[in-house]
Amino acid sequence: MGSSRKEIYFDNSATTRVFDSVRDIMTETMTADYGNTSSLHTKGVEAEQYVREARAEIAKSLRVKEKEIIFTSGGTESNNLAILGTALANRRSGNHIITSCIEHASVYNTTAFLEEQGFRVTYLPVDHNGHVSPEDLRAAICDDTILVSIMYVNNEMGAVEPIAKLAQVLRETKPQAYFHADAIQAYGKYVIRPKKEGIDLLSVSGHKIHGPKGVGFLYVDERVKIRPILFGGGQQMGMRSGTENVPGCAGLGAAAKEIYRDHEAKVDHLYALKDRFVSGLHELEGVTVHGLTGRDSAPQIVSTGFEGIRAEVLLHALEEKGIYVSSGSACSSNHPGISGTLRGIGVKESLLDSTLRFSFGVFNTEDEVDECLRVLKELLPLLRRYRRG
Repeated sequence: MGSSRKEIYFDNSATTRVFDSVRDIMTETMTADYGNTSSLHTKGVEAEQYVREARAEIAKSLRVKEKEIIFTSGGTESNNLAILGTALANRRSGNHIITSCIEHASVYNTTAFLEEQGFRVTYLPVDHNGHVSPEDLRAAICDDTILVSIMYVNNEMGAVEPIAKLAQVLRETKPQAYFHADAIQAYGKYVIRPKKEGIDLLSVSGHKIHGPKGVGFLYVDERVKIRPILFGGGQQMGMRSGTENVPGCAGLGAAAKEIYRDHEAKVDHLYALKDRFVSGLHELEGVTVHGLTGRDSAPQIVSTGFEGIRAEVLLHALEEKGIYVSSGSACSSNHPGISGTLRGIGVKESLLDSTLRFSFGVFNTEDEVDECLRVLKELLPLLRRYRRG
């Protein structure tokens, strides 16, 4: 499988290689402690212990209560449960939801579905750096507002939203409404304190933090009125029926523990890679870095437009050299079209179909950054000449 050529994987916002500790605990739960958590015998009790320990580790990372963590199948389900669950549970209080124009598909397709069910949705604009304005939010809130859902870090360009300020506006204007943050690109990169920041619901996905695919969690503050969207055997206090994914939960718990160990050093490493890469990009002709850089942006994401070259062409040219990146987000790659995020921040027309996302992880090195820049310097003039021809 694959070639012996060294790979450079700069698509960590799509998914990540798991930590060794994640692999090891998942193997253990699939081969030795493989019981069903609902079973009353020892095997079931052992399996339940893995889930309990993972929940405790995650709760500790956020400084919340263990009972406020619900395991899900990943970020999409977490976002769906947060939005659908609160909308359905609070419909008598109002039918208005506020979100932004740069949300992930698992948010905007969910709000679009709720619009079909009679809910009213306001989509807030962003500025050229991808930020939602607290004043725009204040102006949008009305008596019928029951939920505000704004992503913590944008998955395509790494814009960091002023979450605490936005949540404060909601508290001041409509304290009965709930604030949901899609933190799928933020958890593991930032120290998040939902209680302190005014976040009532928070979505996280395991495979973005060197954990397994197919598992995530939703933090739900104990005061939130929410309904389940899956029905069955009543697992997880009736909020998410279905046999618990023990290997996934255990792996997610291990990833949460590892990503927050020496956390500051990990984040500094990511920023060092990003700064080095952005500095090199600025030396190349016809290259535009979208949004803010440095500590004003997320540490792992660089969105870059390449004048005169289609994103897909450059992506595959880099792939030929063993360098893996993405055009926009991995999810939007399934539905080709122009990114709503790039349109939202006002990227000029010539770069809308010429933008790639480079995203770094803890396993990446400065040598890989330098090699990627070297390859780009070699490829860009060739691809532009080919296009003109």
